[in-house]
Amino acid sequence: MSSLSTGTATVVIARPPHEVWAAISDVTRMGDWSPECIAARWSGGATGPVVGATFEGDNVAKVAGRTMKKWTTSSQVSVSEPGAVFEFVAEGYTTWRYEFAAEGDGTRVTETFSYSASGFQGFMYDKVLRRGSMMTKGMQATLDRVKSALEAR
Repeated sequence: MSSLSTGTATVVIARPPHEVWAAISDVTRMGDWSPECIAARWSGGATGPVVGATFEGDNVAKVAGRTMKKWTTSSQVSVSEPGAVFEFVAEGYTTWRYEFAAEGDGTRVTETFSYSASGFQGFMYDKVLRRGSMMTKGMQATLDRVKSALEAR
């Protein structure tokens, strides 16, 4: 039996939706903001966020400042609507989605993830490693860093 794990983080950024979307959908900038994804690059001839484009992301998991694991993921863009939505699927099973909505003079960004895990892997991810909780905290940290960077301009 598998279970669906999900998480959500939200922030309001004092910039217009198209500008915020452009920053977040430029995966080459994710290493500047994410505590886990330390670098990303377009792959397979892709040069930007269009449906079907692929990219690789280099990730690191740290506990108390010590690196516990390093890995690279392959992802494919599944939704790309400038100023509205950017979504991709990592490794064929984790969906990451960003939704952008005008709010006052800024943009409300909502980031979500979902993945299905089963058996021993699901138990380890959800109960032992508390992966969903870690991913949600990482998303909020990422969005807060995007906000700081874009509002500093």
